[in-house]
Amino acid sequence: MAKHISLLCIVFVLFLTTEGFGQHHETSKLYQKQHRPQFHFSPAKGWMNDPNGMFFYEGEYHLFYQHYPDKTVWGPMHWGHAVSKNLTHWENLPIALYPDTLGYIFSGSAVVDWKNTSGFGINNQPPLVAIFTYHNMEGEKAGKNDFESQGIAYSNDKGRTWTKFTGNPVVKNTGTRDFRDPKVIWDEAHNQWVMSLAVQDHHEFWVSKNLKDWENTGSFGKEWGNHGGVWECADMFPLKDGNVTKWVLIVNINPGGPNGGSGTQYFVGDFDGKTFILDEALKPFVKNGNGLWLDYGRDNYAGVTWSDIPKADGRRILIGWMSNWQYANIVPTGVWRSAATLPRVLSLKSTSQGYRVAVTPVKELQGLRNPAKKALQLSNLNIAGSLDVTSKLNFKPTLSELELSFEKPQKGKVEVELSNSKGEKYIIGYDSENNTFFSDRTKSGKIDFSDTFAQKVHLAPRLASDKTIKLHVYFDVSSAELFADNGETVITDIFFPNEDYTKMKINTSEKTFKVKAFKVWNLKSSWK
Repeated sequence: MAKHISLLCIVFVLFLTTEGFGQHHETSKLYQKQHRPQFHFSPAKGWMNDPNGMFFYEGEYHLFYQHYPDKTVWGPMHWGHAVSKNLTHWENLPIALYPDTLGYIFSGSAVVDWKNTSGFGINNQPPLVAIFTYHNMEGEKAGKNDFESQGIAYSNDKGRTWTKFTGNPVVKNTGTRDFRDPKVIWDEAHNQWVMSLAVQDHHEFWVSKNLKDWENTGSFGKEWGNHGGVWECADMFPLKDGNVTKWVLIVNINPGGPNGGSGTQYFVGDFDGKTFILDEALKPFVKNGNGLWLDYGRDNYAGVTWSDIPKADGRRILIGWMSNWQYANIVPTGVWRSAATLPRVLSLKSTSQGYRVAVTPVKELQGLRNPAKKALQLSNLNIAGSLDVTSKLNFKPTLSELELSFEKPQKGKVEVELSNSKGEKYIIGYDSENNTFFSDRTKSGKIDFSDTFAQKVHLAPRLASDKTIKLHVYFDVSSAELFADNGETVITDIFFPNEDYTKMKINTSEKTFKVKAFKVWNLKSSWK
């Protein structure tokens, strides 16, 4: 009898093991499909847009996101869920929040309630609290204005399961359309929770002591910044530059982006416990429809930051949705649609024109470099016309990271060109005549799915003034992210070649072009 039970146990364990292997194998196959990003997060199946509810707790970075699991186009919104220990390798978890009778689950945020102000905690452990927008489709279709409100849910098991608060909604709508995307932060100076809420053409600020009862204390933005579209996905947080602390307010806007469609602008100022106060030095730059942009590409939208990153770490890390509402529903992908950008560190930089925000890739991405292969390097090199990097270094650029620094040319362009055997190419670089960086996907492959996708070359101003220009670029299967001049100018763009790019060149229109330093790494997939 004992032997019989042991045999059954062995069979059962083998069944579980092979079942788990099969699920892993199936997921791995999904992540090898054409155009699938290899070191960016994307859902296994279905639709994805805005990142939501990011927080760090007990060694895990949590990423929630707008998700429709049943189709690859926008639909009834859920909160999808993934976790990572290093911001590069992600584990898909079950859906966290489902629509209910109050509506779809639109964008929002999540926090660790360390002091249990909400009373949701048990066993002396802090609860995790999510704050999100309810979007009532029946109300919208009926022509009402009050179809969006704010609700909360809580978790006592490290975010694996969530319970919606029975008193929802906690912030009711009094008749305003576009009343959504709550981003909550703990304001230590005033011992309160602060919610930044997107409301049509401005942001409102609400405060609470317990995450349940909220008071509207102020607003910002009607007279400032770009108003080419609806303001969405708010975020507000403090950043330090030495001993100086300033508050940064992020404003995602659609349309109205610097190169068309969706975009992410920001403001720098102070917070007095009730409302945001714009720095005087920035006013000339953000009036009459002008904006300061975190990213000049077409494909970084709805970017918001993680909460509760330990003080010993001290970083403010942002991630965005790597698409654009102009074509997001029709990009030529398979069982999934959309991905997240790389995680980025935001830092405050003092300039002669006031404070600016620099954006740089997180250091954890260095873990994607193949430890068995050192960086391929060139230095103090003079180039006339073109340098074939693929031939010279025996290198393929499909998954790669590039660092290139060079003296500012007198005139003309410096380009990094990726191409394939079909003659398709993507180019990113610098144009000295206009003092701009540029991203050109006009001949990148599949472009006929949208009239606006490859309509023009995307431009971004060079903000730095020194003579050395620095390009730091990450190339995935279907995207490029440029962090130029230590993150002072950023461009994120997606593309869809019919076959992977296998060749890399550096081109210049200068007679002689001096490369100070060039490094390139092959990167590993996060999903294999």
